[in-house]
Amino acid sequence: MKRPKLRKASKRVSCSKRYKIQKKVREHNRKLKKEAKKKGLKKHVKKDPGVPNSAPFKEEVLREAEQRRLQIEEEKERKRQAKKEERAQKRKKEKEAAVKEAEPSAKKARTDTTESNSVKRLAPNKNSKQHLCSELNKVIDASDVVIEVLDARDPLGCRCPQLEEAVLLGGKKKLLFVLTKIDLVPKENVEKWIECLQREFPVVAFKASTQMRDKTVKTKRKRVVPSNEVLDRSKGAACFGSECLAELLSAYAAKTQSEAALKVGVVGFPNVGKSSLINNLKGMMACHVGIAKGTTKTVQEVHMSKTVKLMDSPGVVASPSNPAASMALRSLQVEEGQQTVLDAVNTLLKQCDKSQVMLQYTVPDFRSSLEFLTLLAKKRGFLQKGGVPNMEQAANTFLTDWTGAKLSYHCKVPGNYSLPNYMTEEVVAEMQNGWDLAKVKAGNMEILKGLKFPNLASSIGFVSRGPTAGLLTVAAVPEERPPAEREAQRNSENDMPGETEELHETEELEKLQKTVKDKPSKVHFQPVPVDISLSTVYTDDAYDFNTDFK
Repeated sequence: MKRPKLRKASKRVSCSKRYKIQKKVREHNRKLKKEAKKKGLKKHVKKDPGVPNSAPFKEEVLREAEQRRLQIEEEKERKRQAKKEERAQKRKKEKEAAVKEAEPSAKKARTDTTESNSVKRLAPNKNSKQHLCSELNKVIDASDVVIEVLDARDPLGCRCPQLEEAVLLGGKKKLLFVLTKIDLVPKENVEKWIECLQREFPVVAFKASTQMRDKTVKTKRKRVVPSNEVLDRSKGAACFGSECLAELLSAYAAKTQSEAALKVGVVGFPNVGKSSLINNLKGMMACHVGIAKGTTKTVQEVHMSKTVKLMDSPGVVASPSNPAASMALRSLQVEEGQQTVLDAVNTLLKQCDKSQVMLQYTVPDFRSSLEFLTLLAKKRGFLQKGGVPNMEQAANTFLTDWTGAKLSYHCKVPGNYSLPNYMTEEVVAEMQNGWDLAKVKAGNMEILKGLKFPNLASSIGFVSRGPTAGLLTVAAVPEERPPAEREAQRNSENDMPGETEELHETEELEKLQKTVKDKPSKVHFQPVPVDISLSTVYTDDAYDFNTDFK
C-alpha cells in the first residue's frame, strides 16, 4: 500500500489575529519614536550640502577638506595599530608568565643563563656528512668495546676497513662482530661466514625481533594469551642471540673491574640493524628504527644494565669511490638525490641471477631493468591514472626489500680469504683475548639449531664487491670526476661474465636507436627512367579474362 504524503502545516492565520499583530507593531514603533524624540536622537542624519558653486576658491576649500579627512583616517589607523600591538604584548607577557610558573627551578636557571648569552649558536645540520662523521667519531672515542654490525646477506660488503683500523689504533679497545638478519640466509652459508670471520674477531650470530613494542605505551589487554611460544617464533616475534651477547658483555665488564659502566658502541653502515640490536638487548623500544636509510642522526645512550651502557650511532658514510652495487645498498645517494632509484635497481639486477629474481618476484622473463619494473608494478598493482605502471613506486619497493629485513639473498664465502693489511697475528690474538670464545661458539650453535632458515634454492645468489670504504672525516672525500669517467667505471664494474644475452641485445638495440637518431632525417629519391611512349598506353578498356587471371 502506498504511503500517503504528509501535508505541510499552513501558514495562514485568521484576519483578526493578523490585524491584531499589525496593530501591536505600530504601537511599539510609535513608542520608540516618542522616546527618541524626548532624548533628542535623530534617526536621519542631515546630508552635507557641500560647497556651493558660487563660493569663491571652491577647489582650494575642497582640497583642504580632503586632506583633513585623510589625516583623520591616518590618525585613526595609527591608534588602531597601537592598540593591536599593545594587546599582543599583553598576551605575550601573560603567556610567558604562565610558562615560567609551570617550569621547574632548574630549568628556569638554565633559560636565564642561555638568555644572558648574546651570541646564539646555530644548530648543526643533522643530515650533513660532517655531522654524521663527527657523531660516529664520538662513539668510537668514548667506547671501550665497539660492535660492528654486519648484515649476514653480505658480511664482507658491510665491513669498513677505515672504521676497523681506527678502532685498532684507538688504544685498548675491543672489536666484536655481530651477524644480524641470519634468518634471511641459508644455514650452510651462515656457518661458513661465522667460521671465516672468527679468524679475525669474535662473531655472535643474531636475529632481531620484528615485533618489538614500545612498553611506555599502554596496549589493549587480550582476552586469550597464547601459552605456546612456538606460535610467536613462527611470526618472527622471538629474538635469537640477545642472551648470548648480553652475557658476553656482562662477563667482560666484570673482568675489567671498573667502577664506571662498560661503554659499548654499536657501529655499521645504514640499515644493518644497529638500533634493532640495542632495542632487543634492552628488551624495549629505546631507539627509533625505520625502513628508510639514515634514520639515526645523533648519538643515543641506552643503559642495558648497571654495568653495561650501549651507544647507538649514525651509519657510516660510504666513500664515492666504492663500486656502484655497494653504493646502491649502503650509501645515502638515493635519499640525498644524487642517484635515481631506477639506476640503483639496474645496478642490483646486474649482480644477481635473473632466473632467481624471476622466481622470487614471480614475474616472467625480462630483458632490461625497466621491463622488470613494469612487470613488478603490474604484479603488485602499482598503477597510475589510465593503467600506466608506476615505475618509481616499484623501484622503491624493490630497493626496500634489499635494504630491509625482507628479501633472502646470500653471498658466497671467498675461498682464498686472507687477513687485511692492518691485521696481524698479534692483533688477532689481542682482540680475542678476554672473551669466552667457547661460550660464544656454544651460543652460536644453539642459535643455529633453534632458528628456521630459508632453503638455498629459494635464496638469490648475489655477487659481493668486497669491503666497502667509509669516510670518518669529510676531508677524505675525493674530488668528483667528470660524469664520462664515472660512467665508464660503472660499466666496467657491472660487466660480469654471467650476464644474459638478452641484456646484450637490448644494449645493441639502444645503440642502433642512437645511431638512427643521429642520422639526418631527409630522404633522397633516385630518378627512375619511365617509358611514356604511346605504345605503353592502353586505348581499349575491355576486360580480358586471360591476362588478369593467369
